[in-house]
Amino acid sequence: MDLLALADFTLVARHGGFGRASRAAGRPKATLSRRVAELEAALDLRLFERGARDLKLTEEGRALFARTAALLTELEETAGAIASGGGTPRGRLRISAPLLFAQTAMGKLAAGFARDYPEVRLEVTTDDRAVDMIEEGFDLVIRINPRPDESLVGRAFLHDRLVIVAAPDLPMASENGEVPVVVRGGADPHDHWAVRTQHGSSSFAVEPILSLASMVMVRDAVRLGIGAGRLPLSLVSRDLAAGRLRHWGDVEGPEIGLWTLYPSRRLLSARVSAFLTYLKKVFPTGSPEELAAFTE
Repeated sequence: MDLLALADFTLVARHGGFGRASRAAGRPKATLSRRVAELEAALDLRLFERGARDLKLTEEGRALFARTAALLTELEETAGAIASGGGTPRGRLRISAPLLFAQTAMGKLAAGFARDYPEVRLEVTTDDRAVDMIEEGFDLVIRINPRPDESLVGRAFLHDRLVIVAAPDLPMASENGEVPVVVRGGADPHDHWAVRTQHGSSSFAVEPILSLASMVMVRDAVRLGIGAGRLPLSLVSRDLAAGRLRHWGDVEGPEIGLWTLYPSRRLLSARVSAFLTYLKKVFPTGSPEELAAFTE
């Protein structure tokens, strides 16, 4: 099998089209099209469905891309490490991070990482959805409590928990009446919030009066006393310490885990390995207080 043709196929698949691949690699579009056609002929398989305006991988194409993308990356990284005489991280590192973590911590993390590893070109995008690492060309993703995925490996590097907080002058929840609350996204108007305190567990009825798009927006509204909110401890710990917010209790439910995930393969990218090492240096214990201190 022609390794160069496989590389060109992977390039086109990663960029989602001949034109975009051509511009990204500085290669003629006609050459890429010819190479892919030759590979399809050699395999006797159609790898792309060619529409009038778009190009989509066939089922066989997706299967081939899932295997060749990782293998070719390993070959490139191995050759690069040998050529450089060591494992010095260099090249592009693409990371996808959830919105809240990106807003509060990723800028500072990226700047520190760039100082420590100046030959790595870090690219960070923000997305709360479960991105397809192979299809979308990410080297590493950061996700909150991800579902198990046999194609990915990783670890939790930060832990947090949800707490219920409110401005000091907002009356605390009681058995009678509904508590005004600020929520992220939609909420059931007849919902109840479960809370755990040092005295035990209980619940109270809530009336969502604001529905906002991000946790930062929810925190800012809660600070002004419009209602209570369920927020990560790391996001409100300074407000609690300063008396701007009052802690009503912890939210009943599982702990929040922030995970790094990457494709399972024998040779871990030097760039990914460097980023994981940097995270461990910045967050040695992975506690909510550590995250709060970092984002000050």
